[in-house]
Amino acid sequence: MSPFRIHLALFGAALIYAATYSLAKDLMPAYIEPQAAVVWRVVGAALVFAALKRWAAPHERIAAGADTWRAIACGVLGIALNQVAFFKGLALTTPINAALLQTLTPIVVVLASAALLGERLTPARVLGVGLGTLGAALLILSRPAAGAAAADPLLGNLYLMGNASVFGLYVVLVGPLMRKYHAFTVLARCFLVGAVLVLLLGLPDAIATDYGRFTPKIWAELGYMVVFLTILAYLLNNWALKYASPALSGVYIYVQQVLVVVIAVALGTDTVTFDKAWQAAIILLGVWLVGRKPKAAAAEAEAAD
Repeated sequence: MSPFRIHLALFGAALIYAATYSLAKDLMPAYIEPQAAVVWRVVGAALVFAALKRWAAPHERIAAGADTWRAIACGVLGIALNQVAFFKGLALTTPINAALLQTLTPIVVVLASAALLGERLTPARVLGVGLGTLGAALLILSRPAAGAAAADPLLGNLYLMGNASVFGLYVVLVGPLMRKYHAFTVLARCFLVGAVLVLLLGLPDAIATDYGRFTPKIWAELGYMVVFLTILAYLLNNWALKYASPALSGVYIYVQQVLVVVIAVALGTDTVTFDKAWQAAIILLGVWLVGRKPKAAAAEAEAAD
């Protein structure tokens, strides 16, 4: 497979994710409440993934028992709680803060893998967890820069910390299902569970939204979150990950953060300060340490190649 196509897919997914942080600030909460926006995104994606599942794996079913309960847990954590916490947090804090706190997900993945799967925690990874946590705490407690739009940055940052945590748990839990079933089978079930929960939480807000106030730009931004953020970004990422190494895909976590900053500053939704720069450096150093493979595991991987 052409390296250019792989990079293009990874960059396209990173750009879609990065633009969301600033575009969503136009939308929430001025035109639509976060939980109502989640209803549109999750229900829309659930319908699309159900259709894709019928096309790609029409006769496949998730087995009753442990797999069903795991899929339900994935829907609760990775779809419902993840999306509600992300959009509520983003509505209350600034785009750059939100993007930086998202980088904590790999740290949660490592901790959850150690607790649930028995993976080894090396000293470097323990140090990385500590640095990431310190950087996140400093960022959460910091005040937004002058001119940055943040209704309640402390609460918003805490929501995003929760978002990174539940998504990290989802990544660990969904892995065995993805290896056993077709991806669309898993996603259709997870989004179905998530859609039921977000409808219970957000349907009143979705019904109460004054859609007559929506301009074509606001409708386009809402459509972007449903079509591009949920569906296209997922397809680009999963296609690229079939051919890209974990190290290469990990680099694009950092590329995404750079794009978030560029877009936020260009659109005037956030500003870069010295405080944010050194807090970001602490978090990203922690993520880098956590992402390093233990020497024994790396040697085994090289031998297998």
